[in-house]
Amino acid sequence: MSFEQHPELSVIVPVLNESAALLPFLTGLARQEQIRFEVILSDGGSRDGSVELAESFKEQLPFPLSVLAGPRGRAGQLNRGAALARAPQLLFLHCDCELPDPLALRNALDALAREAARGDRVAGRFRLEFDFPGPIPLPYRYYGAKATLDRPGCTHGDQGFLMSAALFRECGPFDETLPIMEDTFLAERLRRTGRWLLFPATLKTSPRRFLSEGLLPRQTLNAMISNLAAIGRLDLIEELKGCYRSQHAATRLELAPFYHTIRLWIDRLPQEERREFWLATGNFVRQSAWQIPFFCDVLLASALPGTGGSFLRLHDRFLARLLDCRLADRLAARLVRIWFWAVCRNLARQTQNGR
Repeated sequence: MSFEQHPELSVIVPVLNESAALLPFLTGLARQEQIRFEVILSDGGSRDGSVELAESFKEQLPFPLSVLAGPRGRAGQLNRGAALARAPQLLFLHCDCELPDPLALRNALDALAREAARGDRVAGRFRLEFDFPGPIPLPYRYYGAKATLDRPGCTHGDQGFLMSAALFRECGPFDETLPIMEDTFLAERLRRTGRWLLFPATLKTSPRRFLSEGLLPRQTLNAMISNLAAIGRLDLIEELKGCYRSQHAATRLELAPFYHTIRLWIDRLPQEERREFWLATGNFVRQSAWQIPFFCDVLLASALPGTGGSFLRLHDRFLARLLDCRLADRLAARLVRIWFWAVCRNLARQTQNGR
């Protein structure tokens, strides 16, 4: 099929062994209406026939499809896809998602154009819903609701990132030194100098990664890396990358290697630097305490998209101000330190007992 007109939008998708999800994903995109777009699949070394499947399906699609190959690593795959894009607007999207609204892309592009016309540095993301066959479990409802908030750490790549190519050149690229969370780091760089829109359309995403790795281990690791970024200690990331690479073939994410690496790193710090590390960590945890009242809002089904509910409002109005002090940081630091060393000791006992 020939496509003479230049696309309005380039959809960039990182792919790694996605043969099961690829055709449903492409078929779903084919249902998008009133928009000219291209799709760029950036493969990271698939061994399940993903590339061959995509190539064989090209002629059946109502949009141009490009497939490029390169080294494994989601950040690098996204950057290579962006370099190949022909459109003035970019949408970074995951392969395990679906946009049920056939006008989702059209409406999102128009909304972004209206805001950008005001001279704002603006990008957008979709509302997030985990695709379960029945009722959505509470933890997944919480993370879906959290993704609507315009707060640091709440904007992630599984919502889709829509932005102009020019803005991506300014705020990007994705950081290829990070083993995970390259999307979150890009989102926060943009948030510091611009703002994020929340589109009305919902993006349904598969919970498969959380189900296979474990929701708690994945969120715990994300919190650890977010903390290291917030306190300016990303020098530890290089050591953690080895822990993450060693688990590519595993199903459930094992946190023991990460705890062990972080513990050894902390032990090597001079005493004063170690004290500052824990105090900065306490500050990060204290500033993240809003998630507890927000969880209560979600539990009681009172959380409004983008704003939260009464518990979060009470926290922001009163409790956040009350806790904004050195004493609260020290208390949080002490609690986190006790928790961390307790987990490390428990993991050490499990290792000695052969689990």
